Amino acid sequence: MYQYMRIQGRDNSYVTGYPKGIFSLCWNLIKSKTLTAEEEALFISIDEWFKAELPEPEPCKNHEPVITFFKCSSTEHMRKKLEPAVQLLDKYRVPYDVVYTNFVGTVVYEDEWQVAVSVKDGKMI
Repeated sequence: MYQYMRIQGRDNSYVTGYPKGIFSLCWNLIKSKTLTAEEEALFISIDEWFKAELPEPEPCKNHEPVITFFKCSSTEHMRKKLEPAVQLLDKYRVPYDVVYTNFVGTVVYEDEWQVAVSVKDGKMI
């Protein structure tokens, strides 16, 4: 059984140098005006749900070079909530990977559902 999961693209974030997460990937679809109005509203509702239900890690608020992973043991309902966003990536052929791991590097934030991990030069430290 894996401890952590992350859905990430294949393009690197300019902040971390590490592959962008699913939220960044979907926001890129909005910024590029790729999504229909209904799809945009759907993703925004997903994003708002996560903001309401999941604490934003302090390092993320401070724009520190971190990436986040879901904890597999407590986030099955969150992964289901993300499914429509994953379907948008599929529909618009945005390449992504679902990464499962037990090794995430230096955890700088942790709560019941997620961890934030330090990143330097595109690598977890």
